Amino acid sequence: QTALFNFQSLLLVILLTICTSTYAHYVFPGIMDRNKENYFVGPFWKCARIGERLSPYVSITCVVMA
Repeated sequence: QTALFNFQSLLLVILLTICTSTYAHYVFPGIMDRNKENYFVGPFWKCARIGERLSPYVSITCVVMA
């Protein structure tokens, strides 16, 4: 069964995408900022913004999911 049909797995995938995108933006800020209108990099750039601006809530969610 895929993660799309299980709510807890879907939340985990979204949370991991946010955390990974935030880390990738921290390591390679120029690549993500330069290509933020790209259809492939754009959603990851948005996830990185969510991770940067809502980091306390993301970290609490990580602890709860663990």
